[in-house]
This record gives sequence, C-alpha cells and structure tokens, in this order.
Amino acid sequence: MSQATAPEFGISKNVKRIGRTDLAGGGQVVVEDGYAFVGHMDPPHGTTILDVRDPKHPKTVAQIEIPQGVHSHKVQVSGDIMLVNLERYRSKEKQPTGLKIYDISRREKPKEIAFFQTNGGVHRFTFDGTYAYISAHIEGYIGRIVMIVDCKDPTRPQEVGRWWMPGQWTGGGETPAWESTAHQCHHPIRRGERLYVSYWHGGFVILDIADMSRPKFVGGYNWSPPYPSPIHTTLPIPWKLMNRDVMVVVDEEAGKRAPLPPAFMWMVDITDETRPVPISTYAPAASATVAPGNQYGAHQPAEQVVDNKMFVTWFSGGLRVVDISNPYRLAEIGYYVPEPGRGQKTVKSNDVYRADNGLLYLIDRLDGLEILESEV
Repeated sequence: MSQATAPEFGISKNVKRIGRTDLAGGGQVVVEDGYAFVGHMDPPHGTTILDVRDPKHPKTVAQIEIPQGVHSHKVQVSGDIMLVNLERYRSKEKQPTGLKIYDISRREKPKEIAFFQTNGGVHRFTFDGTYAYISAHIEGYIGRIVMIVDCKDPTRPQEVGRWWMPGQWTGGGETPAWESTAHQCHHPIRRGERLYVSYWHGGFVILDIADMSRPKFVGGYNWSPPYPSPIHTTLPIPWKLMNRDVMVVVDEEAGKRAPLPPAFMWMVDITDETRPVPISTYAPAASATVAPGNQYGAHQPAEQVVDNKMFVTWFSGGLRVVDISNPYRLAEIGYYVPEPGRGQKTVKSNDVYRADNGLLYLIDRLDGLEILESEV
C-alpha cells in the first residue's frame, strides 16, 4: 500500500510563470482587453480589476467592497459591461442578493447600473453579452435552479425563462426525492441552442433553449452515487473528437472523501444527447498517494476552448494540462503547482482563464493571482 503524503508545491512541467501578485482569495478570474477581473471569496473583498497589459507587473486599478453576509466570488465581462454575483454567505445577516451589473467603460471607476435581485442570490453563471445564464436561489424552490436573464438593456435585466429539476419546486407542491439541496444547479454553459448544466449531486442535464421562455430537458446523467463528488462544470467541446461529440465534465473535490476516491475529470460522449455515455477519466498520478484532507482533487476547467488542451484547476494539485485529442485515453502533458500565497500553508488553485494571447490566469482560493505561459 502506498504511504500517504502531503501535496508538493512549487513544481512545474511545461508551464512557466510570467507574473504574480498577492491578492485576496478568489473564486473566479476573467480577462478581456488587457484587464483581469477577479471575484473574491470573502467580504469585504468583492471584485478587483487589474491592468495586466504588462503581464510581468499586474497592477490593481479598482476594487469593489461588499458587506458581511454575502460574497461576490464570480464575475463575467463583455465589452464595457461587468456582471458580478451576490450570494448569501456564512452569516445570518440579511443583505440584498442577486446579480449586479456595472458599466466599466472606465476600468478604474466601475459604476453600478442595475441590480437583478433573487432570494438568496446567484452562484456561478455565464454571460454572452446578451443573456446571462445563472444559478439562482429563488423563493419557493429548494436548491438553486437554472434561470436565463435578458441583459440586452443592461440597465433593465429581465428574466426570460427558468428550468428546475422536478422535485425542486416545493412552493408548487413538488417533493424532492433527495436530501436537502443535493440536487441543484451549479452553472449553465451555452453552446448554440443548448445549455449544458452541472447539477451538483443531481448529475448534469442538457437543455434545449431554442425557446428560451420554456427550456426543455434533452438528456442527462448522474454518477453520484456511487461516486461521491458533485458535478461542478459541464463543458462541451466545439468540434468532434475521433468523430464523436464529447463533453468535459469536472467534479468538485470536497477534500474529506477517504476511503472513497477524490474528484476527477471525465470525458462524456454526447453524440446521442438523449443517452450520454462516460468514456474516460483523468486524475494526476499523485491522487493515489496524497493524504485525504488536503483537498487534492478536481475543480474547474478553463472554459475557453481553442484546441485539444484542457487546463484544469486541481485545488492543492495546482493547474493540470490534459491532452484530450484521444477522448478515450487522456494524457497529462504539463502542470504548475504554485508556492502557497502570503500567509498560507497550502495551495487551492480555484479558477483559470485562457486569454486570447494564450496566457493563463490562475487564481488561488486563499491568496494570489499567477500569470502563466504554457510551453506545450
């Protein structure tokens, strides 16, 4: 039997660091037109805007603070419009929650222009410049549901449609067949007329949104149980691999799973959307030896897919680079594990963004933003 070990920090293969800055722990980072936008895990830190046009020397140009009782750990940007979430967080204080919209035409002075409120707030979401696809807490439902918000006029966001897993609408007389909020939306990703939605311990679902006012269930799959980790992200690949339509699915590592396996990444064949089929998995070799409790496991892929390389955050396992050219036989081709940030003893690589210039922006859940370059 292999002896349990601690994660190894400060190591890399085929990925090099270009720049770094200490920054309060982040939940998401996005990059557009030479600026990075970071949503933070804990108040009073809300959102930070950084000038990264010189990637060796990132500079903070604006910070938005938030009150106790909420966090604003997700952010999306399109042009001069920025959306951030507000979600109830670790407090009994009742603060307004939902989706805030900012005019960021002056990056150093973001200006709030709208607030789309929901009961309990918004978790992760995506934004295509016209519509926001959100994971929302809504009164009358147990757990978060899918909601589509029209932001064509960013000063007047309007709900377009919603979808929930049968059993969630307790206010309408439905009864869940699961415990508490085990089945709930994590975040939707759009491709064409489909939404690919991670649904936590409810697996994933594929929705037809040709009519956005009435999303329709197309197919889905759930492997929990027997696998213990919830599904965090469902990311369709925009082209066929080996003549098949496939989707990357990443579970989230909770860190306390022994003796069950830690979270990993899956490849799922969705050629027949009504009958998804898991075809392979990936986890770093060290997953078999790192001691439970170190949160060494999968979390989030870069959602910007431009080739057959996936960049996936792995909490204390840092950033992993995976070749998916053969979806039946995944291959690790690189990694980057930072040193712990300021005042920290461990690493929790939380989110990564792949910018148009090819650079990678890696945010840590505890401290620090790394700017990286892949050498593969």
